[in-house]
Amino acid sequence: MYPVLNKVPNKSYSKPLPIVVIGNGPSGICLSYLLSGYIPYIKRGSVHPHPILQRKLEETPEVSIIDQDLEYLSEGLEGRSQSPVALLFDTLLRPDTDFGGTAESVLTWWHKTNRAIPHLVLGRNPPGGAWHFIEGSTITLSQGEWMGLPDLQLKDWMRKKRRGLRNNRATAEDIAQYYQHYVAKKGLQKNFICGSVVTSVRKVSPDVSSSYAQQDSEGNSDSFWDFPEKEKEDDQIASGNLFQVDGFIKNINGGQQPFSIYAENVVLATGTYDSPTNLGVNGENLPFVHHKLSALEEAVKNKKVSMTSDPVLIVGAGLTAADAILFAHHCNIPVIHAFRRRVNDPGLIFNQLPKMMYPEYHKVHQMMKEQSVACPGPYECYISLPEHHVLSFREDKKCVFQDKSGHQKIFNISMAFVLIGSNPNLSFLPNNGIDLAIDSEQPVNSKRNPIDVDPFTYQCVQEKGLYAVGPLAGDNFVRFVQGGALAVASSLLKKANKNPP
Repeated sequence: MYPVLNKVPNKSYSKPLPIVVIGNGPSGICLSYLLSGYIPYIKRGSVHPHPILQRKLEETPEVSIIDQDLEYLSEGLEGRSQSPVALLFDTLLRPDTDFGGTAESVLTWWHKTNRAIPHLVLGRNPPGGAWHFIEGSTITLSQGEWMGLPDLQLKDWMRKKRRGLRNNRATAEDIAQYYQHYVAKKGLQKNFICGSVVTSVRKVSPDVSSSYAQQDSEGNSDSFWDFPEKEKEDDQIASGNLFQVDGFIKNINGGQQPFSIYAENVVLATGTYDSPTNLGVNGENLPFVHHKLSALEEAVKNKKVSMTSDPVLIVGAGLTAADAILFAHHCNIPVIHAFRRRVNDPGLIFNQLPKMMYPEYHKVHQMMKEQSVACPGPYECYISLPEHHVLSFREDKKCVFQDKSGHQKIFNISMAFVLIGSNPNLSFLPNNGIDLAIDSEQPVNSKRNPIDVDPFTYQCVQEKGLYAVGPLAGDNFVRFVQGGALAVASSLLKKANKNPP
């Protein structure tokens, strides 16, 4: 329909797309579903357990949720997310899940092709995004039913595959396959270009693009987002302002095909799995220091470490570090585990998880408490170093630590795995997207400094026509990223005049 991919980009002949979504994880998939004309209505005869919300839903039952006032509907809702629209969509899909209930969704879905908006979803991997990078046997933190997308329950798909949920949780491999199946089942494949890498997103205008390109080459422009005031209008189509999305598609034979897409709106849905966080200490770039759990799995597979090796060092007190400890323990690999918090710190994730649902993580927490270097315990091949900082890594594979009292300790290690979180890679945006964050002096971070978005449209406060969903907007769980997709779809349908009269 749209001649959007060009080996030699040409502004004059490229017809713009209404929407380009960057990222094909759960946020991008859910948004593509909504933009493809799948419209949610309240199921006739359904009753929501939240009485105030039920009264609001009864006011205009013939109007789809996507066309109603999301701010009005979500007012007064409380739950495990700070986003009101995320709470709204979640409670419509899973009405009493936080209370252990199994009430069915109050939504029914109608496919209205006349309300579909042409769009593309760009992603490096198959649909599912970073879930294809996570070790397949890893059990999800969230309950399996919370990992599902609209109108295709994960448990139903698992049942057809003759697989069961362990403690109501699924494996990463199951989730990745489910997301691929979802795209195929809902007929969304035509919207997805997998193996695509975006290298640049910038604002262009037919009137001024040539002069701005010249300024860029001469280094005279402070920000690619800056435009003369007369060009800054809410209606980009009327003003002629567009986004230019450049990148390349990776071919099967290893080659690269450049592309340039012009879009009226761009949605950032890249997640935060791209760039592991560094400690910033001397020696961290030495070859035996790694920042991904997969490197430990590879080392065990290639017999670079074994039960007779010096211990591997695992730095961090989150769930990825815990997964590494469980994996090493299973393979009888000796471990030194260093982390900065106290073991009883209420902010530690282990202190927030129900023991019955997450027994393996509480096993790790128990080891952290009972097997410190100062107090030997019952667990072989594991030493805990609470309230310790890494000072440096040495070329002779020694690691220098400092405890809370300022005393230094040195341990021999075979390999080190720094697993302290990750940050989004927004290098394709001007100034790495920092100008879009709540604190425009600091890098974007899903937990501490997300992109500043309108809570009911998820449009970036600093840039009209640019949207952010998922972890980039502060929604870090699959069950809640779907509300962001609803907010974006609602906003874009209004812009495209695709709303019913």
